Amino acid sequence: MKRCVSCFLVALLCSIPALAKDSYHIEVLQVSKINPFDWAYEGFIEELANNGIVLGQNLVINRHIIDADADAGLWKRVGILMKIKSKASDIVASKPDLVLTISSPATKYSKDKFISAGIPVVFTAVAVPQAIGCQSVTQAGPGFTGASLYLDPVSAFKIAKLALPDLTKMGIVHSDDDNAVAFVQEAKEKAATLGITVLSRQVEKSDSPAAAARDLVAQGVQAFGVPIDAYFALRDYQPTRELMSVLDPAGIPSVCFCHVGFSGAVLYVGSEFKRIGSLSGTQAAKILKEGAKPETLPILVQDELTILVDLQASKDKGIDLPMEILQIAKDVTSVRK
Repeated sequence: MKRCVSCFLVALLCSIPALAKDSYHIEVLQVSKINPFDWAYEGFIEELANNGIVLGQNLVINRHIIDADADAGLWKRVGILMKIKSKASDIVASKPDLVLTISSPATKYSKDKFISAGIPVVFTAVAVPQAIGCQSVTQAGPGFTGASLYLDPVSAFKIAKLALPDLTKMGIVHSDDDNAVAFVQEAKEKAATLGITVLSRQVEKSDSPAAAARDLVAQGVQAFGVPIDAYFALRDYQPTRELMSVLDPAGIPSVCFCHVGFSGAVLYVGSEFKRIGSLSGTQAAKILKEGAKPETLPILVQDELTILVDLQASKDKGIDLPMEILQIAKDVTSVRK
């Protein structure tokens, strides 16, 4: 009889959801110190607070930022990789309840160490999930999940085609950034279904995009695309200004496939870093408070793409944006990027 009662109590206890902890410990690993990553982090912290997990009250966070400068050559990149792995070991030793990884390199090169130690991982500011080892755009894999900036090139180029109906050839200058490389590869395949050819040039992160841009202009591109690429942010967007110095005299418009800190593009299409950080916070709250397994949570994306327009840039290029875009877009000058 006693044994039956004991079995019943065990079964009853197992059926009751775990109570929320009194305090939580999160470690954050980030590669590159750029403004968009700060916005993602802010969104993450705010969403945790919305779920009762408040920094300074019942939450302790340690944020580790590994610098990755624009002039990183081969040996520096190896050094960055070693720093990621070393810091990941330190984080494992601190035994946090969860790790937030910010950026593709931070996630790609550290997640396996955390997962093997049984620490849940949530990522943010990742544009192409498959590039960090996810099973698909919507499913991460055992031990981790997150929120993605993923932008389907078909959706992006359809909007670009609305603004620039005669567009048949677009140029893109990018670096070896994982997000940028993956986007360009997918864009070349998918843009072709809309009658658009994408020509690209890859440059070193320390190089100016001007020479590559002039080469693409000589090949007849009618517009330029700016992908999510740390190359543009690492030097305070100086490469975008150098790119515009080539495009503006030629009257060639640009379309930015992200929301970052520069003006001059006719159109900005993509997800907001702060919103993506907030979605990652939603995932983290479910793991911490409800005991959800990361692999059971699908990768989250922003439901509707945010579209911004630069009306002055459009006017300077002689482009009349259609009402279909103006009705749903915001003026870039009124939004903090």
